[in-house]
Amino acid sequence: MKTVGMVVEYNPFHNGHRLHLQRSLEVSGAEASVAVMSGAFMQRGEPALLSKRARTETALAAGIDLVLELPVVYALQHAEWFAFGAVSLLEASGVVDSLCFGSESGEIAPLQDLASRMQAGESPALREALHQALGEGLSYPAAYARAALAQGGGDSAAAALPGNPNDTLGLQYVLALRRLASGIAPLAVRREQAGYHDAGLPAGGSIASATAVRASLARGASGIEDAAPYLPASSLRVLRREAAAGRMLASGWEALAQPLLAALITRAPEELALVPGMVEGLEHRIAAALPRLPVPGVEALLAAIKTKRYTRTRLQRLLAHALLNHRGPLFGRDSLARGPQYIRVLGFSPKGRQLLKTMKKTAKLPVVVRPADFPHPQLELDIRASAVQASAFPSPDIREMYADYYAPPVTVF
Repeated sequence: MKTVGMVVEYNPFHNGHRLHLQRSLEVSGAEASVAVMSGAFMQRGEPALLSKRARTETALAAGIDLVLELPVVYALQHAEWFAFGAVSLLEASGVVDSLCFGSESGEIAPLQDLASRMQAGESPALREALHQALGEGLSYPAAYARAALAQGGGDSAAAALPGNPNDTLGLQYVLALRRLASGIAPLAVRREQAGYHDAGLPAGGSIASATAVRASLARGASGIEDAAPYLPASSLRVLRREAAAGRMLASGWEALAQPLLAALITRAPEELALVPGMVEGLEHRIAAALPRLPVPGVEALLAAIKTKRYTRTRLQRLLAHALLNHRGPLFGRDSLARGPQYIRVLGFSPKGRQLLKTMKKTAKLPVVVRPADFPHPQLELDIRASAVQASAFPSPDIREMYADYYAPPVTVF
């Protein structure tokens, strides 16, 4: 069964995601789809709006056949390791023929050409160019784009990258496939109508950015209805249900402000220095900012510590690591380079069930359906992250917090 893979967050699943799925099936000629999805925390360092189970339900209802969880050690990383972790899972499944991602340019050839000439991808020259660009205050995608542009010789192949987050991430998918010597074919489909960071719901049409949809949902019941035209009916139904049950983080990071501030306040700077990404004295900057905050909140803290060099996204990932008490060798480069150590199944359709049967023969990693049966340090971090996220729901429930132990994978028939 020809199968296309996708790397997703579905925070929440909206009409743009449904269009991406349709186009991915079309350009790949695939009969089935596999999505590697971030769990409780997003790549930008934000907690997910809904639980990973609810988001899996919306994905399956929209036509995804198999949903796998991207371990949090990769989900909370910059583009290079985020992409490598996700691509490693698709490769390890042994059932994926192609990887299709959204792109501003919609063209795969320039990214492949650039990747082939960057296969010095880990070269000292690229690393130095990246370090210099970051030192000038550029965001990681923009810094990587500039470094890639220099490596690419400044031709049109690289010209699409600067300022295009999806193209930049797409380059990392291509590089990861090459790094793994994978036979998975990379494909790109053009991102249409709504831009990655568009903040408002557009007048007319049916596609809005996830940023705009989340901003609308933050307004409560009326915001959910305002966002309805931009959501598949199945996604809207799940959002209404989860909001009514008190299982939606409409306020995002602010819902976790108290545990985050407690984690930061109760640790000495030398302890904070152990948090992944805590570099160049940031622990002292945070410690100095805490007693001067105008209000005890995450937005106030980000405003106090943000600089040209340290972007909001980078700091949000740092704060997420601090909240989740991340530290140690699992977050080191050597460990990340080994890739995920298991394939966690979040949900499947009837076609997904067939893929799982095939994976019993083809998978290069253990396929985990019941986390309780597979103790592993990476997986334990996933379970903790989900428990922390669910603890901040308006109506927290212990079985929801630890659904990884209690609930089977989500299924649709």
